[in-house]
Amino acid sequence: MSILQEIQSEVLANEVLLSTILLKMRFLASRLDSELLEDWIRNECEGYPRNVEVPDYRILGVSYKGTWSGPWGGGIQNAPIPIHLIEKYAGPEWVNHKVRESIAGVEALTEDTSGELAIDASNLILILQDKVYEGLACNSVMGKISMAAMREIKHSVRSRILEFTLQLEKKFPEAVDITLHRSLVNSSERKEMVTQIFNQTVYGTVNNVTASDNSTVNFTVIKGDIDAMIGGLVKAGMPHEAAKEFAEIVASEKPQNNEQLGSKALAWISKQISKAAGGVWNITSSALTNLLTEAALKFYGLKP
Repeated sequence: MSILQEIQSEVLANEVLLSTILLKMRFLASRLDSELLEDWIRNECEGYPRNVEVPDYRILGVSYKGTWSGPWGGGIQNAPIPIHLIEKYAGPEWVNHKVRESIAGVEALTEDTSGELAIDASNLILILQDKVYEGLACNSVMGKISMAAMREIKHSVRSRILEFTLQLEKKFPEAVDITLHRSLVNSSERKEMVTQIFNQTVYGTVNNVTASDNSTVNFTVIKGDIDAMIGGLVKAGMPHEAAKEFAEIVASEKPQNNEQLGSKALAWISKQISKAAGGVWNITSSALTNLLTEAALKFYGLKP
């Protein structure tokens, strides 16, 4: 049985740990010479570093409860805290928790039969003083993540592995011949095809990036956050290395007249149009310019 078929068989068998399946995926990625796939698998196996943006399926909502005390022994126990107050006074990162643990760590956490997972929210005690209940002192804040949402991470990874291998087998039938002792001679075209399949099945694409000349782009890029820009471009269908190269160029220069990209960025875009037009990237040439311009302007803080 080939490595690809072994992975498919084990994905369908719920008793096989994802951490074990990902080790075989790591071997397959090496044989396919796909750095993007290897990076994703490495992060899932070892955990996501702080300087790497986590995929959307690893961003989970957090609910909060707190305890307040007042004069003459009065107070409120375990009262829900409105999420919009948490976001307003503490920031969106407290509302959307990024799960950076390895998939083995996620599997271990979900063995807990309780319905919720606690997170350290002690820093919110000072932030929320006099912000929720006037005249009452905040004594404690507890953050909880649904255990069902944690289990959904496992399902998402398993589903993406299966979809990737199925699409790989469909578009690249020779991949079935890869075994422990047999590899294939890779070409640049095949490598780009694997990248395209990866973007479609693992990260997905930006649905509203179309082939029309008036196409629009809608993804989150935080001002000055180069990792967010790279992640958004990859999700839109660009190869990771190309997205990283463009993001670094944008970060290195200022826009012209506060509305047009810098000369290096514009020159880079003009050189890449042929790749999009030739179908090498999973994005049309007409949408590419709009996509890159939108991402850069959001990075500069010139567009919301």
